[in-house]
Amino acid sequence: MPNDAETQRLLDKVFPVFKNELKAEPITVEELEQLHQRLKTNELLTEVYESFFAKIENILQHVVVPQFWSRFRAKLPQKPSRDSFIQYQHAVKELYDRFAFFRRQLKRLETVCPAKDVPFVHRKLPNEVVVFCSHFHTTLHAQLPDDFNELVYRFYFVAFRVFIYSHSDGEEYMDVAESNRCIACDMTAGDCQCQAIADAFTSTNRYLSMMGILEEIAGYTLNLLIQERIDAKVDETKENYATSHVESLEQWLNTVVMEWLTRIYNKGSLQIHPHHTALQRHIAQMQSKLLFYMYDKYANTIVDQFFQIIINFPMSQSAVDDLKLCLSKINLKRCFVTTVRDMLRERLLHPGVDTPDILTGYVAALKTLAHFDSSTVLLRSITRPIKEYLRNRTETVRCVVTSFTGDGTSDLAEELAKGETEPIFKTSSSDKLDDPDWKNWQPDPVNMAPAALKFIASNKRADIISMVVDIYGSKEIFVNEYRNLLAERLLSQAECSVEREVKHLELLKSRFGESLLHSCDVMLKDITESKRINAHILSPDSGTAEELSGQVSALIVSSQFWPTFRKETMELPTSIKEMFEKYTKAYESYKVNRTLQWTPLNGKVTIELEHNGKVQEMQVTPAQAAIAIHFSEQPQWELDCLSQKMNMPPIVLRKRIVFWQSQGLIRETKENLFVLIDKSTESDVSADAMQAQPNDVCEEEEAESAMESASDQREEELQVFWSYIEAMLTNLDSLPLDRIHQMLKMFASQVDFTQDELKHILQRKVREHKLVYAGGVYQLPKS
Repeated sequence: MPNDAETQRLLDKVFPVFKNELKAEPITVEELEQLHQRLKTNELLTEVYESFFAKIENILQHVVVPQFWSRFRAKLPQKPSRDSFIQYQHAVKELYDRFAFFRRQLKRLETVCPAKDVPFVHRKLPNEVVVFCSHFHTTLHAQLPDDFNELVYRFYFVAFRVFIYSHSDGEEYMDVAESNRCIACDMTAGDCQCQAIADAFTSTNRYLSMMGILEEIAGYTLNLLIQERIDAKVDETKENYATSHVESLEQWLNTVVMEWLTRIYNKGSLQIHPHHTALQRHIAQMQSKLLFYMYDKYANTIVDQFFQIIINFPMSQSAVDDLKLCLSKINLKRCFVTTVRDMLRERLLHPGVDTPDILTGYVAALKTLAHFDSSTVLLRSITRPIKEYLRNRTETVRCVVTSFTGDGTSDLAEELAKGETEPIFKTSSSDKLDDPDWKNWQPDPVNMAPAALKFIASNKRADIISMVVDIYGSKEIFVNEYRNLLAERLLSQAECSVEREVKHLELLKSRFGESLLHSCDVMLKDITESKRINAHILSPDSGTAEELSGQVSALIVSSQFWPTFRKETMELPTSIKEMFEKYTKAYESYKVNRTLQWTPLNGKVTIELEHNGKVQEMQVTPAQAAIAIHFSEQPQWELDCLSQKMNMPPIVLRKRIVFWQSQGLIRETKENLFVLIDKSTESDVSADAMQAQPNDVCEEEEAESAMESASDQREEELQVFWSYIEAMLTNLDSLPLDRIHQMLKMFASQVDFTQDELKHILQRKVREHKLVYAGGVYQLPKS
C-alpha cells in the first residue's frame, strides 16, 4: 500500500471499502486520474487491484450477506401480513443498495486500475463485473438459511392477493371480506394500501432481477404458491360433474397467473421486448410446466371421484371429456387404469353388494369407459375383474335377463331398446381420404392386442349388450335363462301381456338371432292358442260348458319347446282330478287324436276359504290348494300320512304347510302333527292375522320356480356322458381329469363343456361313492 499521505487519502476517498465503509463520497475525474498516476508511479496498481477484490469478498462474506439473511430469521406472525411484506421489501432494498455501491466501486476501479495496466496473470476474467457477481451469488447461496422461504412466501402471498383483487373479479377472496375492510390488503377502506403494495412489489422484483438473484430467491416460493392456488382452483370443481372446467382453468392460468409472473420477471411490465428472447423462453417454459401441473392435478381430482362419475353417467359426461383431454396431454393412463380398477373392486366386488347392484355398476362403467375410450382397450382392462367376479355368481345370468325384460327401466333395457348398434363411419384403409373427420384421425395404439385392433377395424363402437353377454362368452346361456324366465312369467301371471313379451322377444332377436329364440316364439303362440281353446271349450256351443262351469282354464304348451319342468309329483284331491278329467275329455273331442298331460304343481288356483265365520278369496299354488282341501276334510294330519296322501316328500310338504301356518290357519301342536286352528281353541288373533292378508294374492314365503334352472338343465345334459366315463375307467383302470376330458372330446363329438364342469360331475360321483379319487386320478371303486 502507498507510503505517502496524499496517495493514501485519495485511495481512502475513492475506495471507502478499504476502511470497511459502505458509503462513498463524491469524487471528481481529476482525483481519479491523480490517484491512477500516483499508483502507477509507485507501481502499486496490481497490489491495489488485488486488495480491492479481497476486501470486497471479505465484506460480502462477513457483513453484507449475514446482515441480509438476518432479516429472514425474525419471528413472524402466524398469518401473512403487511408487516412481513415490508420486512422482506426492506431487506431486498438494503441488499440492492449495497450491491449498487459495489458496482459503483467497480466503475471507479476501471479508471484507477485499467485492465491494460494490470498484468494478465492478475486480471479477473472474463471481466471484473462478472467475477464480482459470481462471488456475490455464491456467498448468498453459501449462507442460505433453512427457513428463509417463509418470509419470501408471505411477501408473494400478499402481493398475489392484491394482484388477484386488482386484475380479476376477486371471487377467490370473497369469503374473507368484511364490509368496512379491503379484501386484498385487509386494511380499512379509507387506508387501503393496495397501490402501495403493488408499487413496492414491482420495485422489489426489479431489484432482485437487476442483482440477478430473482430466480434463486423467489423461484421455488413462486412455484409453491402458484401450485397451491392451482390446487385450490381445481378443488372448486369437485362434485361438479355436469360442467366442463378445462377451458376456464386454462383461461385463469394463462391470464391471471401468467400475467402476474410476467410482471415479476419483466420488471412490472406485461409487454416483453422482442429482443428479450431468453425471457420469452423462460416465461413460455414456466407456462408449459404450470399447465402440465394443472392438467395433472385436475386429472387426478377426476380420477379420485371416478366411481361417482360412473354412477352419474351420462350426466357426468363433461367430466369424462375433461379427463380424456387431460390424459392426452400427460402420461397418466397406466395410473388411471390401476386406480379405477382398484376403486371398482373395492366398491363393488365383495359379498355385501347384491348382484343387481354389481351389474348396474358394471353397465355404468361400460358406458362411461366406452365414451372415454372408443378402442375399448382401457375398458376391457379396467372391467376384467368385475366380469370375472360376476361369472362366479350363480344369479348373474338371471339378473342380466331380468334387466333386459323386467318391469321398470334399467340401463340394459334401454340399451336393448336402442336396437342393433350402427357402425360409425370410419375409413380403415389408408388409401381412402374421404373421411369427413380426417383432421381428428388417430393411429391405432402400438401396444394394442390383436383382438382389440380387430374390433376397431370392424368400424363399430363399444356394444354394451355384447360386453355383458361376454361375461360368459356364450349367447346360449342367456337365451336359455330367458326361456326359463319367460316360462315362469307365463305360468305365474293369470292375465299375461303377450304384446309386451312379443316386444321384448323382437328386441332380443335383433341381438341373439331368431334361431336361438325360436322356442320362445312357440311359447307365446301357445299362450294365444290356449286362450282360444279355453274360450271354445267353455263356450255354450261346445256342450261341455255346463259340466266345467268355468272352473278350469288350461295353459296348453308344446313340451318340446318349453324349458324342462321340475320333476316333482303330487296326488291331486279327487274333486280336482274329476275337473281335470272333464276338461281332458272336452279337449280330446275338440282336438281329435290329441290328449293332455297335466303338470299338477304348476299354475294358480283361486279358492274361497270360510273359517271361523269369515269368508276370504285367495289365489294360491296348486299344492297349497290341495293342502287346504285335505284339512277341510280332516282337521288334523300327521306329516307322514299327509305326505303319502299327496305323494309328496315330507321335507317338501313341510315347506308348503308353512304358508298356511303364516296365515294363522294351521299350527304344529307337536312334532310332525299339524292341526286346523279352530275359534273355540284359539283367540281371535289368528283370524285377524288371516284377515290382514290381501284378498287377491297371497305369495308363498319362499318363491319356487316351476321350471328347472339353466344350471339344473345343464347338469342333466352333462350326466349323459357318465356312461362314456364308466366305460373308459373300466377299460383303462384310472385316468386324470385332463385325459378324461380329451377322450370325451375325441369320442363324443357333442362335448361342449369345460374341464371345470367335468370336474364338478366327477366330484359329485365321488361323493356318491361311484368313483374314487386318489393321487390325482379317478377310478371306479373295487367291488
